[in-house]
Amino acid sequence: MASPSQNTKTSLVHVFVISFLGQGNVNPFLRLAKRLASKGMLVTFSAPELVGKEMRAADVNLIIDQPTPYGDGMIRFEFFEDGSSNQSITEDFDLRMKMLEQAGRRNLTKILKKQDDEGRPVSCIVNNPFFPWVCEIAESLGIPNALLWIQSCACFSIYYHYNFNLVPFPSELEPEKDVVLPSMPVLKYDDLPTFLLHSSGFELVLKRTMLNQFNILSKPFCILVDSFQELEHEVVRHMSKICPIRTIGPLLFNDPKIISPIRGDCTKIEEDCIEWLDSRPISSVVYISFGSVAVPDQEQTDEIAFGLLNSGISFLWVMKPPPAYSVFQPVVLPDGFLLKVGGRGKIVTWCPQEQVLSHPSVSFFLTHCGWNSSMEAISSGVPIMAYPQWGDQATNAKYLVDVFKMGIRLSRGENGSKIITREEIEKCLREATSDDLKVAEMKENARKWKKQAEEAVAERGSSAINIQAFVDELKNIHAKKQEENA
Repeated sequence: MASPSQNTKTSLVHVFVISFLGQGNVNPFLRLAKRLASKGMLVTFSAPELVGKEMRAADVNLIIDQPTPYGDGMIRFEFFEDGSSNQSITEDFDLRMKMLEQAGRRNLTKILKKQDDEGRPVSCIVNNPFFPWVCEIAESLGIPNALLWIQSCACFSIYYHYNFNLVPFPSELEPEKDVVLPSMPVLKYDDLPTFLLHSSGFELVLKRTMLNQFNILSKPFCILVDSFQELEHEVVRHMSKICPIRTIGPLLFNDPKIISPIRGDCTKIEEDCIEWLDSRPISSVVYISFGSVAVPDQEQTDEIAFGLLNSGISFLWVMKPPPAYSVFQPVVLPDGFLLKVGGRGKIVTWCPQEQVLSHPSVSFFLTHCGWNSSMEAISSGVPIMAYPQWGDQATNAKYLVDVFKMGIRLSRGENGSKIITREEIEKCLREATSDDLKVAEMKENARKWKKQAEEAVAERGSSAINIQAFVDELKNIHAKKQEENA
């Protein structure tokens, strides 16, 4: 193979992907980077420097400055200064986002211009919906821009119809109004993304930022969605008539022939959890994780702990401290909990979730229903217990339980704001691990979706066709640019 310096010149199409903060954003963007690199492209993974610090702290050997071979292409990392060194104001999320935009506009523009000087001009920027201003940078530099939507297509439709006031939504006068959208089931008010219902705090900031992206939807030439047609066929078909949507998921499937050390963990992984799972009987463990940002409060954590204790069921529980930039508070386990649980339970700070979900000892997944976790459960064929808390999670829970029929509901989301008691948790845990016919149907549906997910990314599958069409379009853009510069 040619050296990195040879391969990163203008012979390779250069795609610049830009992730937002947090593991839930890093994962799909790095997965897309890998998918594109495997098809012979040079991909730069970029994100705020805060993400770079977290990734380097998790494993200093994984983030390499030089382009690293991946499949037929290359991956490199370049993080931009984001103003996070000023720690005194990071607790104000609105101010934090404004700082991030100001620093990002300035520093990303410099980095993108530098790519030309270093012989690897950027052919396309792939943006995330929390940085709508990147579309404007791309336009000012004459670089084509695509958007990677990292929630469901159903959520995309909700935001679209809300932003353009196309259907009635809950309001102060009708706070519990049902929402009727084309090609979607009727949604209760607490099935909606919480961003749309809250008028204060950090969720208001994220709502405003997200809707800014919808106001400039004409700028991206393509909207890539980490989902697959067979999963959301009706809403995908409807929204594809309105926007240039291409489903390319599940992005988590990598080419098994490619062996690479490139990972994107923002927290150090505790690998011994796999050894622990190896010691447990098949389909005996409930895996519990509430994602990388939100943390149940202390009272709810206590109820979950006692529900687990009283159920007698084996479990692997991820308890990650919330990031400093979030509004969630750290929690602790009840006194004596670990001693009472003994060897049938394991607590970790972070784990390789894809590997855990594909492990034969895992029976059910108690999840917050973030879209990454939802897609990982679907792709692994693992049924879920839904405990949504904020953002798009309530909508995902609605689909996982009522539409995909591969789970049971533990909670109706943050808007109910009730504490789920230890008795209810114990009851759901026992139901999920029983031989009940309803549970058998959930498991069968989960296996069905896993098969369809695998078929979508296989050769001639719907997502494989869409990603190849995107790659071909990038190659055409690159070829035209080279002709212009000849």
